[in-house]
Amino acid sequence: MASNYYYGWKSFSEDEDRPEKPRPFGVTEIRGPDHCLAGRRHDLEDILESMGEFVDGLKFSGGSHSLMPTEFIREITELAHRHNIYVSTGDWSEHLLRKGPSSFKQYVEDCKNLGFDTIELNAGSLKLPEEALLRFVRLIKGGGLKVKPQFSVKFDRSDIPVTGDRAFGAYIAPVPPSSEIIEDVDLLIRRAERCLEAGADMIMIDADDICKYADSLRSDVIAKIIGRLGLEKTMFEASSGKTSEWFVKRYGPRVNLFVDHSEVMNLECLRGLNLGRNHTSVLGSSFFRI
Repeated sequence: MASNYYYGWKSFSEDEDRPEKPRPFGVTEIRGPDHCLAGRRHDLEDILESMGEFVDGLKFSGGSHSLMPTEFIREITELAHRHNIYVSTGDWSEHLLRKGPSSFKQYVEDCKNLGFDTIELNAGSLKLPEEALLRFVRLIKGGGLKVKPQFSVKFDRSDIPVTGDRAFGAYIAPVPPSSEIIEDVDLLIRRAERCLEAGADMIMIDADDICKYADSLRSDVIAKIIGRLGLEKTMFEASSGKTSEWFVKRYGPRVNLFVDHSEVMNLECLRGLNLGRNHTSVLGSSFFRI
């Protein structure tokens, strides 16, 4: 079936927009199935058959895999792998930490056995000290999987490190949790840099307060994050076609984006050379007669 689709316009060369999969940049990640329904699996199969060449990653959003039978999860991961697509857990790991570190180690092993390639760590939900977060990054890498920490630009004030002169290794009294939320892009960058140094493969930037809405994009914050972490090491959520268009026009086809599956073709057209939203030029007229 896949052979009926036309991809002749795409060479995926360094001279065009980005290389063949697996790509180190210009990554397009999409949401996976939310519920254990056979129809959803067939929908996903149709999506990957028609657009799999343009999809790099598949994420099980919201910990949906925790509600699915293991055999169904394996079917999904194997389907994705047949299209050379990596599979990410989404931000569910924080729920396992309530059971202790040993449970998290088992979770990493279970994810590997089920065919997951990447474990996402939502730093905002984890509420862990920085050193503990780095230990989990190393634990996942040691288990043979990729790791993608997710950061928000806003923090609980009690999470902000206390400055001042103190002896190395001196005891620091715990700060009670605060309800005051403040924005600190420099802290986001510093923690993301440490995660990358510890072995993280990419940093996911939470869309809230940065790029959730196209008409209120924080271009200053985005530029600072990309300038410090690098375009290849960051991924942004594009919640609409307008947001995707802004990113591609501002940073080119090599920007890494997490989008809804309905936006894959629009995004691929934007990444192409002066193609706009002309889907026929991407797929060929034969696609629309199938």
